[in-house]
Amino acid sequence: MQTWLNIEEFAKLSGKDKKEIINLCKEKKLKCKKNKDGIFIEVESIAKSLVPLQELQIIEKEHSIADRVIRMLLALHEKVLMSKDETIETLKEENKFLKESIYSMQEVYEESKKTIERLQKQLEICQEELEFCKKKYKLMWGRVLKKENKEE
Repeated sequence: MQTWLNIEEFAKLSGKDKKEIINLCKEKKLKCKKNKDGIFIEVESIAKSLVPLQELQIIEKEHSIADRVIRMLLALHEKVLMSKDETIETLKEENKFLKESIYSMQEVYEESKKTIERLQKQLEICQEELEFCKKKYKLMWGRVLKKENKEE
């Protein structure tokens, strides 16, 4: 899309007087058109008329460098985002594994706790039986000794 400025606006922007602008139009350094409202100059031609050709080439060259740098930065940014997503996914999987491990350990702990309680009860029963046997043994040997003492 072309944008056109009238000669007065162009003069204000460029700092040139109307005669110089008309001369540039005659030399075809500026794109101009004439109609009933006056003379109009294309905005894109302002840069060509105000900035020397060498400087325009430098600007275009730097512009291409800037484009490449921007594309490179965008590519790096995209790679960072992809690696971030991969890291998040890996962490989610690791958390899931750890959660399952904790549940498994908790089940083993509960089973071990029940086994320990059962073994403690069996130990108490065995200790009670041992005490009973000791008493019975003492009582039995005590009678035997009494009988031997009486016989002697």
